[in-house]
Amino acid sequence: MNFQGKVAIITGGGSGMGKATAIQLVKLGANVVINGRREQVLMDAAREIDPTGEHVLTVAGDIRNLETSTKIVEETVKKFGGVDILIASTGIFKPTPFLDHTETDFNSYMDTIVKGTFFIAQAVIPEMIKRGSGAIVSVGSMWATQAIGATPSSAYSAAMAGRHALTRNLAIEFAKDQIRVNTVAPAVVETPVYNSFVPQDQIRNVLDSFHAFHPLGRIGQPKDMVSAILFLASEEASWITGAILPVDGGVTAGKH
Repeated sequence: MNFQGKVAIITGGGSGMGKATAIQLVKLGANVVINGRREQVLMDAAREIDPTGEHVLTVAGDIRNLETSTKIVEETVKKFGGVDILIASTGIFKPTPFLDHTETDFNSYMDTIVKGTFFIAQAVIPEMIKRGSGAIVSVGSMWATQAIGATPSSAYSAAMAGRHALTRNLAIEFAKDQIRVNTVAPAVVETPVYNSFVPQDQIRNVLDSFHAFHPLGRIGQPKDMVSAILFLASEEASWITGAILPVDGGVTAGKH
């Protein structure tokens, strides 16, 4: 895959799948802009992505706020001249029984996942139209289509279902502009998100306990997701839009 000279914005680019994708994009010739709320995390990630600093830009800010999306695109155009690719990989995940959800945490899921995809896409698409083409790839979730008893996730699932719905709506609306919109839907992938609700000394055992949940016998790694994300963002996928691609070790194929 060739991304020489392409410009990619990655929300949630300071860690996990977002950072792993940014690293590969730079290796393949792209310029990347990473966004997240924590400036120091972004700066540390940027040094790992491109030690020269030539091909990476950090834009700190809360993607839940409309002005953050505007700022990201303005800074990207100023630095790199335009936008070719958007990768929306922001997310929060903490299994919570339905009756325990509060309005505050419900809104947090919706704002981070749905609003945080909607408005960055709204800011990016005009720049893609100027280019004559573009690719948007979101990180969705298996939980958007299947409920898992061991991980009650009603608010998360509802928000991710919204991200999936945006994929299809934007794909149809902007096909005329040669802007492709797709989503990858992972199952359990080893990323820092689990540190937010699993004690550090239990992380390994908890993650390992999910190997058998996946028909292929293991949980996912960020590199598994990166391969799928880059494919959908590349010219190799030029006739694919509106797709929700399961990248889940076979979980959604059927009962296991």
